[in-house]
Amino acid sequence: MNHIRVSSFIFIVAAGLFAGGVQATPPDVATRNEMCLKPYGENPYYWQYKGAPVVLLGGSVEDNLFQTSDLAAHLDLLKASGGNYIRNTLSSRDEGNVWMFQQRDDGKYDLEHYNEEYYARLRHLLDLCLERDIMVQFELWDRFDYARNEWHGNPFRPINNINYTVASSGLKNEYPRHPGSNDNPFFRSIPKRDNNMVVLKYQQKHMNRLLATSFPYPNVLYCMDNETGANPDWGAYWSQYVKDKAKFMGVIVQTTEMWDDWNLRGAQHRNTLDHPEIYSFVDTSQNNQKKGQVHWDNLQWVRDYLKKSPRPINHVKCYGADTGRFGDARDGVERFWRSLVGGAASIRFHRPTSGQGLGERAQANIKSARMFSGAFDLTKGTPLQRNAVVDKLLRDVGENEAYVNSGPKTHAIYMPRGGEVRLVSSYFGAKPVVRWLDIEHSAWQESVVLKGADPTLKTPGEGAWLALVTPE
Repeated sequence: MNHIRVSSFIFIVAAGLFAGGVQATPPDVATRNEMCLKPYGENPYYWQYKGAPVVLLGGSVEDNLFQTSDLAAHLDLLKASGGNYIRNTLSSRDEGNVWMFQQRDDGKYDLEHYNEEYYARLRHLLDLCLERDIMVQFELWDRFDYARNEWHGNPFRPINNINYTVASSGLKNEYPRHPGSNDNPFFRSIPKRDNNMVVLKYQQKHMNRLLATSFPYPNVLYCMDNETGANPDWGAYWSQYVKDKAKFMGVIVQTTEMWDDWNLRGAQHRNTLDHPEIYSFVDTSQNNQKKGQVHWDNLQWVRDYLKKSPRPINHVKCYGADTGRFGDARDGVERFWRSLVGGAASIRFHRPTSGQGLGERAQANIKSARMFSGAFDLTKGTPLQRNAVVDKLLRDVGENEAYVNSGPKTHAIYMPRGGEVRLVSSYFGAKPVVRWLDIEHSAWQESVVLKGADPTLKTPGEGAWLALVTPE
């Protein structure tokens, strides 16, 4: 295992680039960049890490894991389940969380001084993930910290700090509407919008320290926001900010934005899809609000849209739990598998109550997904549109019944709810070999040979199954 000793990589603080930052990092920049998470050279729809392709699979109990207790045990459970991917919002709105700035004895924050505990927690998370080869997707700004009751404890709220007032900052002390309303001009501070240097100064101050803390680590991705509806200039500004700091330090980084729109073909998403010079990967988590064939088709549309400039397509949030409002547990599992078989570079079960988290069902599905990705090289496969499946490979395919990823020699057929389809003999030959993965129980079955014209491919039982079918 390549351990990175954070004390051995010296970040030079020059021209105030990381004013107030700490010295920290990996062996040397060249080694860090060689091993870091980046688009896979042979198929940039996927990631590579330490020079080898890697499929990112995950689930976790919370979004801002750096603020949680029993972190090592939780990451160990993820790794034991076959997982290697977490989401980490830089959020502090929950009880027991700490904020990035120093709080005085009178309860007011001083935005000129950092809270060392906040960044120590981040380093702790990054150290633990690095040791376990777990990839971390940061979200730099979470809109839910900046509206309604959550805004009341935020150090950027004028009444909560000693550094500015409502009059000098242009920020109000109350934003009672849902953060999706974009009422808070916090997200318009940048030069192309309000050019609010009173606020932007402290946003940059926090970002400088964050990047000084995280740049040493080769296993970090940077997403600008959590399901944002802000003006596209906001995310573009921070993406460039991150990349400019990285360029100065000579480190390779990957950035994206997560939009709020559930329609991947909508205008918001074009701000990522159309701009590889701004965003080096795509996060389409909001597609995981969709179900069935539409869910699959949307992902295939994005892959096709990106074919001239392919990039990894991440899903850091996979919704669906019996305790949530965005589909039940079965929906969540199906979305996970359709994304995986459909060519996503990463898939993570969303935290409870809107997702499976890292509960027993999530653990079983992550384990099965790792078994599948170990047996079928997804980087060499091609997810097929429904018309290609029906016309070329399968017959009698019902709604949400079968999804295909076609490899050079073997084809993966995911059947989310049991059932049967027919294989086209003119393609598969007279004696195709089939091996079934029992997804819910993480178990491979013995290979069988099917015979006859257009033989029936029937799941061995109810529930979710995946077949590897090798033509004769």
